[in-house]
Amino acid sequence: MAEPTSSATGVAGFAAWKAVGGAAGIGAGGAGLAAIVVMLMTPPRSAREWAVGLISTVLGSVSGGAAVIMKFGLQDWSHSWTGLIALLGLVFACGLPAWAIVRWGFTWIIRRQDKDLGEVVNEVRNDIKGLP
Repeated sequence: MAEPTSSATGVAGFAAWKAVGGAAGIGAGGAGLAAIVVMLMTPPRSAREWAVGLISTVLGSVSGGAAVIMKFGLQDWSHSWTGLIALLGLVFACGLPAWAIVRWGFTWIIRRQDKDLGEVVNEVRNDIKGLP
């Protein structure tokens, strides 16, 4: 008999399966692997942060990888097996910074959750003025 799980666990497992390779294409596999690696290195603090981190990492991988491929004209690599593997690595690498950016964003917002919009705007304005 299977262990009982919550619906959130089932949805999370299904989302992870789709991100790792259940979705179409080699890019989805690289994106899913990037999401798994970064979340193992810096675990999310909540289920909401996990979901946002997963989505951001996958989108960072796929869209960032596509942008790099287009910028450097690497489309021809897709015609060979070794080229596809190289593109997978590129897509993987493009997703790694996305999780860090999401974590920084969450931390920044959490530290300011008791301030009103005007206070946050003034703080950002003062920080920008202080830049070299």
